[in-house]
Amino acid sequence: MNHLIGRRSVLYGLSGMAGLPMRQIWSNVLKYPYKIKIGACDWSIGQHSEVKSLAVGQEIGLDGVQVSLGKVENNMHLRRVEIQKAYKQAAKRYGVKIASLAIGELNKYPYKSDQQTIKWVEDSIQVAKDMKCKVILLAFFGKGDLKNDDIGQREVIQRLKNVMPEAEKLGITLGIESWLSASEHMKIIDAVGSSNLKVYYDVANSEKMGYDIYEEIRWLGAQICEIHMKENGALLGQGRVDFVKVAEAMADIRYSGWVQIEGAVPKGTEMLPSYRQNNAFLRKTFGL
Repeated sequence: MNHLIGRRSVLYGLSGMAGLPMRQIWSNVLKYPYKIKIGACDWSIGQHSEVKSLAVGQEIGLDGVQVSLGKVENNMHLRRVEIQKAYKQAAKRYGVKIASLAIGELNKYPYKSDQQTIKWVEDSIQVAKDMKCKVILLAFFGKGDLKNDDIGQREVIQRLKNVMPEAEKLGITLGIESWLSASEHMKIIDAVGSSNLKVYYDVANSEKMGYDIYEEIRWLGAQICEIHMKENGALLGQGRVDFVKVAEAMADIRYSGWVQIEGAVPKGTEMLPSYRQNNAFLRKTFGL
């Protein structure tokens, strides 16, 4: 079945309550109808692989932080029990949750070709379980780009097939973030054949590629595991992405869970005030 027809028919069948579109219900109550938590990527707040990211998250007023598994330089240090303990203590101290994990180093050391990355992804599943996270972002940019790379995609599919049984066993979702369109993502997900493999959706990346991000969100529906709320070189709400339309699309698919702020620091401005403003903007947009 064509993905677009199949998914849209289901989504629009669910989008109403008492015959009203979800966006109309939302506008009537002036509040997003599902539970949303707001975080930020540790690399975006200047704290890549740093426990201090949780303290900075508190300064911004975030609910949580998306934490990196690590860097090559620290041998993906979140795999070490003592590092996990330090993060857990900081989360408790600052009242900021560890929202999800990310392996950004896959942009430099591609999952499609670098042997050491197989172990990284395998290990990250147990780490996520130990850190009480549900989602792990797998990045496919830079050297790891999958766009128009059939050979790379086939290798990624095989590697994911090998690792997904463990993710399913532990209740962990792996999220693919890449330059691929919604339908291209789904070809990989369908080929792997696991309900624990989903799309990590980035609104700014998809807008940059010329995709209809609002329709892609509706089409992907439950296949979205988490969302990056991002702009390139502008504050949220002052760039190219219409975040009210994003929120409407999210409401239509009944999205609940984490959204992570990424980027959205205008040139010449400082991170902290920019992220406080981005956080405030999202809270107003979602009626939080």
